[in-house]
Amino acid sequence: MDLGPNALLIGQAGSRFRLDTPALLIDRDALERNIAAMAAHARGLGIALRPHAKTHKSLAVAKRQVEAGALGICCATLGEAEVMVRGGVPGIHITSPQVTEAKIARLMALNAAPHLGLSVVVDHPANLAALDRAAMAAGKALDVLVDCEAGLGRTGVASEDALGSLARAALAAEGLALRGIQSYSGNLQHIPVRAERRARARQQVERLGASLGRLRAAGIAVPIVTGGGTGTFDLDPEGRVFTELQVGSYVFMDVQYRQALADGRNAPPFETALFVSTAVVSVNAAGYVTTDAGLKCFATDGPAPEPSAGAPAGSRYEFFGDEHGRLVLPAGADKPPLGARIECVTPHCDPTVNLHDVYHVVAGDTLVEIWPVDARGKR
Repeated sequence: MDLGPNALLIGQAGSRFRLDTPALLIDRDALERNIAAMAAHARGLGIALRPHAKTHKSLAVAKRQVEAGALGICCATLGEAEVMVRGGVPGIHITSPQVTEAKIARLMALNAAPHLGLSVVVDHPANLAALDRAAMAAGKALDVLVDCEAGLGRTGVASEDALGSLARAALAAEGLALRGIQSYSGNLQHIPVRAERRARARQQVERLGASLGRLRAAGIAVPIVTGGGTGTFDLDPEGRVFTELQVGSYVFMDVQYRQALADGRNAPPFETALFVSTAVVSVNAAGYVTTDAGLKCFATDGPAPEPSAGAPAGSRYEFFGDEHGRLVLPAGADKPPLGARIECVTPHCDPTVNLHDVYHVVAGDTLVEIWPVDARGKR
C-alpha cells in the first residue's frame, strides 16, 4: 500500500520531528514493553490472553501480542476478524453478535476459509437458530460463546434463566459448538477510584461465578470464560472465574485510561505509546497557536488530547475545527514557532486510530517503520 509522504524519512535521524503532519505515532519501545508487561502479568496468574484488536486494528501489533504469548485476538467487528484471519492471526473471537443475513453469510464464508480458530458470541435464540441453520447448510460447525450481560446493557442475555436456556440451545444445535461464556463489564473500565472499581468488579465476577456454577452443576461444560479489560486487568482475575482476558487499550494507553488508572497499582506498568504529531500552522493570535490536527484526527467522545512534547509546560489543546487545533499557552510562555511539531496523547485510542491510514513507528527520534492500520473502517 501507499505508505504516504513520510516513507522517505524512514531511518533518518531526527525524522520523528520532521514528519509531514498530522501523523499517528507509535513509540515502538513503549509498545513492546506494554505487550511484554501484560503477557508476564497473565503468565504469573495462569490466565490466558486474547487481546482486543479493536484498539489497534493492526496485524503487526496482533502478531506481536501472539508472539508474546497471547492465544488469540478478539475482534469487535466481522470486518476486523476477516482481516485478522486472512493475515494468519490465530484464535479469532468476534465479541459482538452477527445478526443480519449479510453478516451471517460473511461469517460462514470466513469459517469455511482456512483459519486457526474462529468463534462468535450469541445472545438471542433467534440469532442462534439462524447461525445453526447457516452452519449446517455450509457443512462446517461454528464455535459460539454465549454473551452474558455484565452491567453495561449493550449486548448479552439479560438474566440467568436466559443464559441457561441459550446455553442448552447451543448444546443442542447441530451446526454449532458451545465453547463458553463471554462477560465484559465495559461500564467499569474507566471508574477513576480504584477501590470503587475493585468493589464493583468483584461484585460482577461473583455474580458471574454463581451463574457458571449452576450451569456446570446442570452438566453444561464451560471451558472458556472470556472478558475483562484494561481498567480491570488485575481485578477480574482475583475471582478465579475468567479463563482469559480481553484487554485492549493497554498496548497504547490514552488520556481516558491515564486518568482512570492514576489511582492504584494498575497505573504502571503500562506506558503511553500512541501519539498524534501535529504542526503549528499559525502564530498570529494572542495566547495561543493553531495546529493542523483537529476533529478529523482525534476521537471526540472523551477528554481533550493532552500535549506531551514540543509545547510549553502547562499548555492546553482545544478543538478548533475539522482540520485545526488550538494550543492555548500559559501566561508568559514563548510561542512555538511556525512548523514546530507538537505531540499529543490521544483522548480515546480506538476511535482515534480509526481516523488514520498508517502508524508512524518511532524509536527515539527516528522513524523506523510505517505500518498500515489494516482493519481501519472494517465493519
